[in-house]
Amino acid sequence: MKENIENLKVQSGENFSGINVTDSDNRGSGLNIKELLLNDASLWRASDIDKRSHNGTGYVNLDNILPGGGWPKKGLVEIINQHYGVGELQLLIPLMRSIIKQRKWILWVSPPHIVYAPALLQAGIDTERILVVDETTSCKNALWSTEKALRSKDCGLVLTWQTWLSFKVLRRLQIAAENGGTLGFIFKRRDNKSSPSSMRLQIKNTMHNCHNFDEALITVIKARGNLKSRDARVKLYQHHLQHS
Repeated sequence: MKENIENLKVQSGENFSGINVTDSDNRGSGLNIKELLLNDASLWRASDIDKRSHNGTGYVNLDNILPGGGWPKKGLVEIINQHYGVGELQLLIPLMRSIIKQRKWILWVSPPHIVYAPALLQAGIDTERILVVDETTSCKNALWSTEKALRSKDCGLVLTWQTWLSFKVLRRLQIAAENGGTLGFIFKRRDNKSSPSSMRLQIKNTMHNCHNFDEALITVIKARGNLKSRDARVKLYQHHLQHS
């Protein structure tokens, strides 16, 4: 797995824009609409939301506003934050620990800052299970790496920093995550109201100085099972020195 992902950005033989992701044509199959819907694993019913498997975020206030009481096990989550590096990754520290305990890989794609290993180790995260595609990688190869990792059963979590992604690209990444049973997070500076992602959150710091704050306001803009946006105040950095 490590060799496969480390070579993602240097494999140019596959063109990200050339993959066909159109839905299969079910005409003439003899199935009625109800059967087609029930046989489609990508569709869900609101009444089933409590049955869906979720990961607790490690933040009680955040769990309380998320359907299912935590992060979805698979799919695409968008986190909108105008200033990178002001706490967004803190939300995922408990999740990263959980993924690594499962002996799965975590892929970081185009992080805007250098991945600081000592801080991750201090937070209880084994950096031997983290792979990085740096921000100098072309957009096409970065997206190709993201999709391949989302489809991989050995990769448990994908983090990528991409703001300008079309509906078509987001839809394809969402499908890749669903098919691979993997959870992907996209950190963005702008929101896309027509996004097909499973969940969209916005994070805002509550202090005037964005480089020195401990609490953030998290808004659930969209989530399967939520009928309207919900807010929660979350204390960040509480997991830096408390790891299991």
